Amino acid sequence: MNALFVTSVEPYSGKTAVCLALGKQLQAKGKVVGYLKPMSTQPWRTPQGSLGDEDTGFVRRALGLESPESPVIVTRETLHERLSGGFQGMLLDQIKEAAESAGRDVDLLLLEGGASLREGYAMGLSNIRLAEALGAPVLVLVRCHQEMQIADDALAARYRLGDQLLGVILNHVPDRTGEFLDQIARPFLEKEGVRVLGALPQRPRLSALSVGELKELLEAEVLSENYDPEALIETFTIGAMTAEAALARFRRQKNKAVITGGDRSDIQLAALETSTAALILTGNLQPSPIIIQQADSLGVPVLLVQTETMETVNLIEQVYSRTRLGQPEKLEAFMKLMEDHVDTGAIFASLGLG
Repeated sequence: MNALFVTSVEPYSGKTAVCLALGKQLQAKGKVVGYLKPMSTQPWRTPQGSLGDEDTGFVRRALGLESPESPVIVTRETLHERLSGGFQGMLLDQIKEAAESAGRDVDLLLLEGGASLREGYAMGLSNIRLAEALGAPVLVLVRCHQEMQIADDALAARYRLGDQLLGVILNHVPDRTGEFLDQIARPFLEKEGVRVLGALPQRPRLSALSVGELKELLEAEVLSENYDPEALIETFTIGAMTAEAALARFRRQKNKAVITGGDRSDIQLAALETSTAALILTGNLQPSPIIIQQADSLGVPVLLVQTETMETVNLIEQVYSRTRLGQPEKLEAFMKLMEDHVDTGAIFASLGLG
């Protein structure tokens, strides 16, 4: 079985997106790709009513695969049973069996690991143990925040994984950090035995939520005639100040959604004077007809939600960093970033697919 184990130092670092991009590149070369997420810690209900994993469903659709479901789906009940002494040895056997099946007759099996290098120890299924048991080299994603953190996280991956580490991809790299990476961090890490396979620049458009995703998340009612579910929202701002202060802030933000009370016509009009992708009106308060008329003339969707402003913000924050590449525009943009900034040729060559 030829496999690649993709994991990250911290959650929401782009594992699913990288698996999808690598899979699509290989398919374009005429290779047969498989995909498996050995363990899921975020169970969800499939349309058929059974437990499944959201990432698996997304990749399956995007790559046109009949990938098996995650063999181990961790719920509160399975965690408690494991901690009480259950499942001894069973879970790893289930994963090995699923991997053997998914890896049969494919050129490469993409294994999407846990959300971080800390995840899975309680279940006896750490990323390190899984990769070793499945005989797969490990590609680690490091999300960039600060200069020292980048070096520390990459080195931590090296020390934990040892020779299993194929290399790291740095993700969400701010433009201001590029020079540091090229001139200082990359040479240092390479000297320390960490192979840096690429650095993906930060692109707010890729972490954007679509208007359709927002409507579904907030269970919102669409009040305007103009509603494009594929339109993307890059930033969110709360309109809870004076109209004059709001207008100054709104002018500095592009492709934003403004969250404000349905009774704040002054804030709503200020938002519509600037680059606004959507108005989210909270508290189930109907806006003035003038607002709807103005929004329709500008093509801005107006969403009415039942929740109050801070509850609405909390709901959005819970999913904002987890947005997927479901829109063709986002998928194409990420594929281009991978082609331009990641040495996928080196990755494939290391796997015997060059």
